[in-house]
Amino acid sequence: MATQSFADLEFVVRTMAQTAVDNEKAFGDLDAVVGDGDFGYSLARGFEIVLAEWDTFDRSDAGTFLQKVALVISKRIGGTSGPLWGTAFLRAASAVKGKQDLTGDDVVAMLRAAAEGIKVRGKSDVGDKTLLDALVPLTDAVEQRLDSGTGTSGPEVAKVAAETARTAADATATLQAMRGRASYTGERSIGSPDAGAVGIAVMAERVAAEWPS
Repeated sequence: MATQSFADLEFVVRTMAQTAVDNEKAFGDLDAVVGDGDFGYSLARGFEIVLAEWDTFDRSDAGTFLQKVALVISKRIGGTSGPLWGTAFLRAASAVKGKQDLTGDDVVAMLRAAAEGIKVRGKSDVGDKTLLDALVPLTDAVEQRLDSGTGTSGPEVAKVAAETARTAADATATLQAMRGRASYTGERSIGSPDAGAVGIAVMAERVAAEWPS
C-alpha cells in the first residue's frame, strides 16, 4: 500500500504533467521569443503520454515509478527537452531507489540529483539561462526550509518552492542565453525570461496552489 509521502510524490508528478499540457501555447510562445518555439509542444506531447499511461506505471517503489515516467519522457519529448527532462526524472529515480516512504532528505536528494543530471547532460550550469536557474534556487529553498524545522508541511514547503522558483525564473530575463537555440541569438536573448525556468516556476506554483489539504 502506498504511503502518504508516495501519494504526495504522485500528486507532484501528475500536477507537473497536467501543467505542461495546459500551458503548451504559453510555453511555446515564450520559447519563440529567442528559441525555436517548440518547447511547449514538445513538453506537452511527452507529458500527455505520461497522463495517458498513468495507471500502468509500476508503483512497487518511488524509484521504479519515477523511472517509468522518465522512460516515457525520454521517448516522447522531442528536441533538446526530452533528454534533459528524461535525465532529470531518471536521476531522481536513482536517488530514491527501493523506497516507498520518502523523507524530507529524500525530496532534496531527488531535486539535487535531477539538477546534477541536467547539468551533465546539457553541459550547463546556473547562470546559463536554462531551467537550472529556477530548479537550483528552488532546491536550495526547499532544503533550507526543511532544515529549519519549522513550516515543513507539504503545503508550506511547496509555497516556498513556488515563490523562489518564480523570482528566479523572472530574474533570467537579465541573463544572456549560453545554451540551447536561444544562445544563437547572443545579446538578443537578454530581456525575456527563459522558457524552461518559467516552466519550472509555473509547475511549482500549481503544485503549491493545488496541494491536497
